[in-house]
Amino acid sequence: MSNDTIPAEPWTGPLPVLEAVAKMIDHSLLRPELTGAEVTAGLEAALAYRTASVCVRPADVAAAAVALAGSEVLLGTVVGFPHGSSTVAAKVSETTELVGAGAQEVDMVVNIGRLRTGETAYVHDEIAAVVEAAQGRAVKVIFENAYLDDEQKTAGYRAAESAGAAFVKTSTGFAPGGATAHDIALMRRTVAPHVQVKAAGGVRTLDALLYLHHLGATRFGATATAAILDDLAGRLQGATPRTSPGAGQEY
Repeated sequence: MSNDTIPAEPWTGPLPVLEAVAKMIDHSLLRPELTGAEVTAGLEAALAYRTASVCVRPADVAAAAVALAGSEVLLGTVVGFPHGSSTVAAKVSETTELVGAGAQEVDMVVNIGRLRTGETAYVHDEIAAVVEAAQGRAVKVIFENAYLDDEQKTAGYRAAESAGAAFVKTSTGFAPGGATAHDIALMRRTVAPHVQVKAAGGVRTLDALLYLHHLGATRFGATATAAILDDLAGRLQGATPRTSPGAGQEY
């Protein structure tokens, strides 16, 4: 098995309580084709499962803030998504507007091309600018690892930590690859303990989530929230682990 491989076998370690796993999940509502009714249903699912957060498209933030008001589910959104090629000023403006509309967490995509070119100072400064615009709200920095080598990844992770990011994150879910075991381990050993690691892209089963959590991920972007948590609830009651195909790589 390569160091990228997430084992297909069921997790054999201890099972966490349902509430603990729910609080590792950012329920994702980012696909561009989602209708208003589908977004509403997704918000209701996040509330029912009491996930850590729900991550919505920027245009959905204001309505989602109303739907989630008074709940323990945080409202997240994305900036510079999914390509990261917006100007720094545009990312700052987007962050300011979305925080004003009620966003409590911000997942930003770095300028991938600049990072691949070696312009680490540029990447640091754009992250720092978004962190400042977020006014104390958690900023999760998306690196789209599928396009980077390990040297570029490591430089980016260190820049994110230096710039004040709360999380480093694997991917948008819209690139050729998503979260891998190798990248989670690399992230965890590169950044300080106070910087959390978020896995996104292809984490569609309970077993994958638990394995990547074992490697250091503490938050997960997922569209398969119900399947993951229902599987855990069943196992805690003695049910046989599900075998899930893990189709797609949505964030």
